Amino acid sequence: MKIDINADIGEGFFNDKELFSLISSCNIACGGHFGDKKSIKKSIKLAIIHDVQIGAHPSFPDKLNFGRKILKISSNDLEKSLTSQINLVLKIAKDHNTRIHHVKPHGALYNLAFYDIKTCEIIIKCIKKIPYKVILFSQYKSLLSNLASKNGIKIYNEVFIDREYNDDLSLVSRENKNAIANDQDIINKKVLNIIKKNQITSINNVQINMKADTFCIHGDNPNALIIMKSLMSFLNSHKISLT
Repeated sequence: MKIDINADIGEGFFNDKELFSLISSCNIACGGHFGDKKSIKKSIKLAIIHDVQIGAHPSFPDKLNFGRKILKISSNDLEKSLTSQINLVLKIAKDHNTRIHHVKPHGALYNLAFYDIKTCEIIIKCIKKIPYKVILFSQYKSLLSNLASKNGIKIYNEVFIDREYNDDLSLVSRENKNAIANDQDIINKKVLNIIKKNQITSINNVQINMKADTFCIHGDNPNALIIMKSLMSFLNSHKISLT
């Protein structure tokens, strides 16, 4: 059995290069919350070397808060910013004779698209501008997943390896001290449970149905490499590998 594991890349953290050997897809910061031409080019080169699928990781244009706060911005300005961010990755990918595979919103934009229709419509508009078909990474049963599917966009339902979930499948706020998961045994069992049973345990210990087409590890998690090495060893013991 094979699964897709993605990581947020090009965000200025030390473990990017090592992570590429442990993932099958990457989400490259494209200037909204972090990143520039140089970092994008570096990430794309590493993705090509490691045969990792390339994704654009657009955000609210807010480097001050790393894209993790909802920015008060007009719909028009947000659409322009997201389009510009995605186009930058498209151009650099084209310069390296490759294409992007997917788009994944970052941070507060990702969380807002779980329920806010205006945000979803803007993201969908931006994806439709891409001159070829790409996949959208989004949360299972989010409003964005639902609307994007209705608009003919292919969805990969995403589960975060290192984050906890509320009972409605939204992500636990980072303001909660228990929002980030780091216990390797718990994470390993969590991922296997989703793969085998399509179930996840919420932060309130409630069993909830959840489908995953891709799993994400945050590149900014200081324990990302430790978590991934443990997880891959565990999954390999269950005859599960990367796509």
